[in-house]
Amino acid sequence: MFSSIGKAIKWIGEHFKGMLFLLIVFVIFMPKSETSLNPANLQEIELLGPIVSADIILKEIEEAQNNPDIKGVLLNVNSPGGAVPPSIEIAYSIKELKKHKPVIAYASGIMASGSYYASIYANKIIANPGSIVGSIGVIMQSYNAEELLKTIGVAPQTVKQGTYKEAGTPTRKWTKEERAELETLTKDTYELFVKDVATARGLDINHSKSYADAHIFSSQRAMSVGLIDEVNIKSQAKLQLKELAKVQVAVWKEKDKFDTFMDKLESKSMIIIQSYFYGMKASL
Repeated sequence: MFSSIGKAIKWIGEHFKGMLFLLIVFVIFMPKSETSLNPANLQEIELLGPIVSADIILKEIEEAQNNPDIKGVLLNVNSPGGAVPPSIEIAYSIKELKKHKPVIAYASGIMASGSYYASIYANKIIANPGSIVGSIGVIMQSYNAEELLKTIGVAPQTVKQGTYKEAGTPTRKWTKEERAELETLTKDTYELFVKDVATARGLDINHSKSYADAHIFSSQRAMSVGLIDEVNIKSQAKLQLKELAKVQVAVWKEKDKFDTFMDKLESKSMIIIQSYFYGMKASL
């Protein structure tokens, strides 16, 4: 008995790469649920987790834009925010998509900071009753490791040109001039954020303290200050998208299993790579 088990394990080990290759080929060429007789007419795009890169979601938005069968998009958001540029990229891509097809942004968990920015241009924003919305603000962080470096006997050496080239350094306390420079940068980014929110949501920018200023809202309070349009569950958000898209029978696009696997692998790899090279930068 043990001999048979051993032979089986040995065979699997010897043929593992071949089996893995066949599995990938099977996943790629396996029949898809969609048929030409009943094509998908609605699509859900997920914005989940920290926003580090926008490449994957921008690709999905572009595909939805170019697919004539897709009549509407549900942006399912559960993200605490992230880097500034990709958040803005997603926001403006949704803005462009909305010109051609209705978009409903649904806060399934957290729609805060950069992920709220990404959602502002949707036709409608609906939030789950238990979701968290808002945190319209900008943060830039580093640390002061000067004492630690002295303790372990490490002294940094720097050659620079430009007064502010070392602004944000973790090797010492920032000078007043460096702090002022970084505060100016975050202020510029914050003002852009607030301006876009006010424009997209039809809010008074002069009263931004009530809905911005990094306030964190429950769904009901977010609706009361104008950040969202409705508090409801996902099935209702999907139903409303169906009505906006004017489709008789909703057929939701199913994402290819292999593409899903590769997207997740690419996303995780990007996060790992960027963690090695992460420098001083503003985050939403």
